[in-house]
Amino acid sequence: MEQEQNTLKITSVLSDPTRFSIYQYVSTQRSKVTVQEIADQFSIHPNVARLHLTKLEDVKMIISETLKSGKGGRPSRFYSLSDEVIQLQFPFRDYQRLAKMAIETLNELGDVGVSALKKMGYKYGRESAELFVDQFKIDLSILPLEEKIKLIEQIASNEGLNPEILYNKEKEQIEFSVFNCTFKELMTEHSNSLCVMHHELFKGIFSLFLGDHILKDNAKITDPKSKACSYAVIKVNL
Repeated sequence: MEQEQNTLKITSVLSDPTRFSIYQYVSTQRSKVTVQEIADQFSIHPNVARLHLTKLEDVKMIISETLKSGKGGRPSRFYSLSDEVIQLQFPFRDYQRLAKMAIETLNELGDVGVSALKKMGYKYGRESAELFVDQFKIDLSILPLEEKIKLIEQIASNEGLNPEILYNKEKEQIEFSVFNCTFKELMTEHSNSLCVMHHELFKGIFSLFLGDHILKDNAKITDPKSKACSYAVIKVNL
């Protein structure tokens, strides 16, 4: 009953199109947002922006904290995405538990399980890229590298990874970062296995667009000082 009531509250909060758009905006920002920023972004009065943010905070979809801006004056309230997982399913399905069971089963298999995770990660990444290319009938043979990189970024965005890709033309090197982990809730217990799988998923995506390459891990989102998982493509077969 409690879960049903919570679902009703969330659907009521998200039924407002502007509020839903604000939530989407906050979820893609890599830094905390203010009431004024939301007001400017959506061309609404700050009081209206504050009301929308408060309603999102009431159902724990976002969180807020009061911080000094560094410019003097009174502290400001900053908003960011909460760690709550929002699932709206009828009837209820517990896919997170299923994922946890699958990961734990593969971990029990040792090296064989890790090998299977890597294989499936690569396969899923490659298939995601192929489906995207086929959907938009893209001819990769005529695209310059810069355009291919934009497509990679779009695919990663479609996966909810909040990506950022920088291309250093002189070094022929690509820096690739993702600011959201789609397996975040499982990372505490299974970070090693999931990071290995994510690495191979990205290799699968890159392989379609770049051919042979070496993908190097630079940082992980699980590191205390890191806000993103970052990688470098240190060798590209052009």
